[in-house]
This record gives sequence, structure tokens and C-alpha cells, in this order.
Amino acid sequence: MTDVPNIPFDAGEALLDWFGLTDALAAGHDLPKAEIGDTFLYRGKDTLLNRAAWIDGLGIAVKSATVFPGNPAQGRSMVNGGVCLYADDTGQMAAIVDFHLVTKWKTAGDSLLAARRLARPDSRNILIVGAGTQGRALHAAYSAAFPDAAFTVWNRTPENAQAMASELPGLAVAEDLETAVRGADIVTSATMSTQPLIRGDWLQPGQHIDLIGAYRPDMRETDDAALKRARIFVDSFDTTIGHIGEINIPLESGAIIRDDLIADYYDLARFTRESRDEITLFKNGGGAHLDLMTSRYILDRWNAGQ
Repeated sequence: MTDVPNIPFDAGEALLDWFGLTDALAAGHDLPKAEIGDTFLYRGKDTLLNRAAWIDGLGIAVKSATVFPGNPAQGRSMVNGGVCLYADDTGQMAAIVDFHLVTKWKTAGDSLLAARRLARPDSRNILIVGAGTQGRALHAAYSAAFPDAAFTVWNRTPENAQAMASELPGLAVAEDLETAVRGADIVTSATMSTQPLIRGDWLQPGQHIDLIGAYRPDMRETDDAALKRARIFVDSFDTTIGHIGEINIPLESGAIIRDDLIADYYDLARFTRESRDEITLFKNGGGAHLDLMTSRYILDRWNAGQ
């Protein structure tokens, strides 16, 4: 056990880059399809997610995450947990990777992989909806792919948006969400909302909508009209359909049908923009297979740097 790397946040992050990660995620989907086991336990607003994945040729990862929305008010992190990575050939532990490092890079990298293929390359105005930890990670990820873009943040609590803007030079704060959405080329949303925030009537030709926050069956960030106006993509059919309200609620109501979901990352060649004016929408559902791919990328970078 003493030879197993224990990769901390700061030392691990110093070795990573966003393009390298998205390329690793793409390569991971060229391997045999992941076996995934996700378990969700709920207590009121609190959630325990146990996520495991095995990809033949890459390895095994087990990630446990607790999401306690009341923690920030008590000065504690809302999301906590741990990630263990196991060797594919022997099943022996290969690394213990900082949970927050994996979560930050997996979640933002997941969205960035789609944006690199679906968003217009000349996108110049990027709106971040949600001023939490993940909003900051999205700013870092999208800045790498769209270095000339101007960023704006909107948050339900304006003080939190102001705090984020004070940390990130050049980040503007939006007072009105509708106006901000209408003026954006890319909208990336990471909130805990159970009611749609982003309305389809607000969307403009050529936009790319990136939805991250809804991870429970009762959560949504967009309304039915937004889904109907867009070409819809997901990271994984297996971890979004039947699990996440953003997709499942409109499927069950008939607002959309299964064929409206064009592709997931196992059919990455279909992640293309067919016209400059079409609206593309990506649902980032996460999933343990992405944690595994990200953890393996982190370990490879760690080993290369030793």
C-alpha cells in the first residue's frame, strides 16, 4: 500500500491541461463500453452517490460522493467524497486521487469535450449560470478553448456572483438572466435548480447550451421549449435516461422522444454542428466511467511527472 500514489489536489492539478483531458476522454470512448454501477441514496435534500466503472483495458474506479446542500451555510464544502483507482490487469489499487481534483476536471472536461465539437469556434460571449465551485471550473475550462471570449456570470444570489467576479479578473456580473442568455453564444449552467431557469423563448440562433447542474430525478435547468428548439446530445445514454430529470421528465411527458437524443460520447463522430444557426444542447450527466477516464489521465500525468 505504501507504493500506491496518493495524488493531492494542488500537486496533481499542476500537471493537467484541459485539451489533454478532453483528448483522453475521447480516447476512452474508443475502448470497450464501460460497465457502470451507480447507486443513489437520498435523505431529504442530501444525496449519497456511489459510482463504479470498469473499462476493459483502462481499469476500475470507485467514487463515493456526498452532496449536502446545507453545508455551505455552516462553512463546510457541499460536496465531499473519495476516488480509488484499480489496475485493470490485477485489480490491485493503482492510486488514491483527490476527490475534488477528479470532480472538477471530470465535470468541466465533460462539458468542454462537447463544446469543442458543438459550439461555434468563433463564440465570443460565454454566460456561466451558477457561481459555485463548478462555475469557477467552467470558467477555467472554457477559457482554454475560447481564449478571446468575454465571460459573464449570473447567480440567484447576486452576492455570490460578485464574489466570483472579484476572484476572476474580467468576469462581468449579469443582473437579469433573460438578457444574459439572449446575449450569449454559449450558456453553461451548473445550478441545483429543481425548476427550469433557462427558457426556450430566450434562446438565439447559433447558441450552444451546456447543462450540468441537474443530476437528480427532480432537477431541471431548462424548460421543454428549450429542448424542442435544440439538437440534443448527452454524454451517456445509460446515465441520463431514466436517471436525470433534465432528460427523463420531458421524455415521460412526451415533450421529447427518445430519437430526439442524437448521440452520446460512444458515437462521438455525430457530435457536429450542422449549420451556423442551429441551437445545440448538451446534457452533462457525469458517470463513473468519466471519473475513471479522468482519474487514469491524472495518474498518467502524475507518473510522467515523477
